[in-house]
Parts: sequence; structure tokens; C-alpha cells
Amino acid sequence: MPREQDTATTLRHIAALMGACAIVTACGGGGGSAGTPPPPPPAPAPGLNDAARTAAATATAQSTTNACASLPSFYWEIGDRAARIASGSVHQSGAILTYTSSTNLSIASASKWMWGAYVVEKRNGILNSTDIKHLTFTSGYSSFDTCAVGDTVGSCLASGSNGTYTSATDGKFFYNGGHMEKQASLMGLDGADNAALVTEVKSQIGTEIAMTYTQPQPAGGVRTNADEYAKFLRKIITGDLRMGSVLGTQAVCTNPTTCATAVSTPIPTDESWHYSLGHWVEDDPTVGDGAFSSPGAFGFYPWVDASKTYYGIVARESVGGAAIESVKCGRLIRKAWLTGNTY
Repeated sequence: MPREQDTATTLRHIAALMGACAIVTACGGGGGSAGTPPPPPPAPAPGLNDAARTAAATATAQSTTNACASLPSFYWEIGDRAARIASGSVHQSGAILTYTSSTNLSIASASKWMWGAYVVEKRNGILNSTDIKHLTFTSGYSSFDTCAVGDTVGSCLASGSNGTYTSATDGKFFYNGGHMEKQASLMGLDGADNAALVTEVKSQIGTEIAMTYTQPQPAGGVRTNADEYAKFLRKIITGDLRMGSVLGTQAVCTNPTTCATAVSTPIPTDESWHYSLGHWVEDDPTVGDGAFSSPGAFGFYPWVDASKTYYGIVARESVGGAAIESVKCGRLIRKAWLTGNTY
């Protein structure tokens, strides 16, 4: 079916941000095999500028033959440390919803990156070994189900198996919200309801970021929009948040078919990513480009490229494999932006 798109006016690109050394305890990798480095990103076309990048990203996003064609409707944007540079709302004819930068969405696991940034700020960049285990999902708290809207962090943790510790998964990667729920409790937030939790998180990552919690679940409870999440990503790139200097550190292997210290992952096992402090490292040896990301189950996909120069978002809300669908589309848009080629 034909697809339509509105593309934002381009801005000039700001010089690339230089990476800084991580300032967490035991700076560097850890907690699992480093794996094979991903292939280097494709070289940009000669004389590449933002207009050419925008044209390539736009054509890729609205393609009817690539991975983006499986997304009936979505919003995308790419920007740098200063501002959004390019964006668009893409939808198939007959699609019910049209997403924009201000469409509020439940972002599910994209919440994890915000929580990771909160913890790093709260600890002034110095994470202890317990922090690292909870943020890399190796703490053994791997039985989380869900919270009720009226819960506090403490009552949610006490509900069902949410607070259950499993020694067999301690020290092994198990993707589950229990790690962060327990961490919130350890950090004195047992009494925090939705309102109190959002106030506390924003006190560290930025009071200017408009967001709410629909349940007091650090790993998946945030509701916000692309405009607001982009503020968060820009603060990572500029270094206003210490998360920018710890991206990719303490990363653990996550693919149970190739890694003895991985138990459960939402990433298809034909790809091998690593998990860092509340975010993924897309470093699969075949299709990875080293980007940092935090895709949510309903299709909200935020990322920062490997050079920490650009950020991007694919925003939508759906079910049934939405996260991976958004990843496959979003990384094509990212590749188009970085190279100036259409995919």
C-alpha cells in the first residue's frame, strides 16, 4: 500500500562529541564474554551533508519493501546534541493511527535506560557491585510479573513472585524487571507510588522531562513521548548525564545459545547483543553497528549511535513482536542517516 511521510526541516550538524572514559567502579567491560566486535559501520558517501542524510533516511523510512514496511504507522526522528535534525510521520493508507513527536505512549522497556541513568546520577557515577548486578540483570531477581496501578515500589515487590530471589540465575543474564524493582527498594523507595517515583527519577535525569509512571515499575512503567525522550537522549550525548560516559560499560553477553552465563533474552537468538547499565549494545558480529539502545515491547525504540554523535527514535505503540520490528526498521533508518544511502 502507498505510504506517506512529512519530513521536518533539517538543521546543520554539530561536531561529533568526543567520548569520555567511564567513571563507574571497575571501568570497562565485565560480567561475560566480550564477543566478536561488530563490523565497522559503512563509510559515508563523499561530501555527505544533512540534506543528503535526511533524504536517505526519509526514503528508507517510507519504503514499502524493507523492514519498515511491516510497521503500519510510526514516527521517527534523528538528532544530535543540539536538536532534532530530521523527522517524519509514516503510515500506510488506511492506517487508524498517525504518530507524531507529541503522541504519548507507554514506552515499556525504554524505561530501563531512564532508570539506569537515574542510578548513575544518584551514585555520582560511582556504582558498587550490587548496582552493576541489578543494572545488568544478573542479580538473581528474575521472577517479576507486573505491578498494580495503585501499588508502591514496596507493595509491588511483595506481590506474587516479584521479589523472589533465584540463586540459580544469580550471576547470569536474565532479562526481567525484578532486578530494577529490587534495586529501587534497596535505594529506599519502597514507599514511592507512581507520583513519588517520577518525582525522584526526574530529580536526577531532569525535571524538564515530562513523563509519568503508569505503575511504580522502574523497568517498564514510563509513559511519555518522543519529544520528551529526545531531551533525555540529548543529555546523554552532551554529557549532562553521566550515562553518556558509561555507555557500553560492564556489558554482559545475553544469548543463551552462545553464552553459558545467559539464561533469558528478548532478542532473537540469531543475533548476539550485549547488555550494559540499563541499555543494550547492538554489537552482533553480523548485523550490529555498536549502537546503544533500549527497545520497548510496544515498539518504542530509542538509540544513540556508536560514536555518541546522533540519537534516534522510532515511536509507536503496538503488540506482538513490536520491539524487534521497530529495531529492524530503526537500524535501517540509522544506517541510511550515517551513510547517505537508501536501504
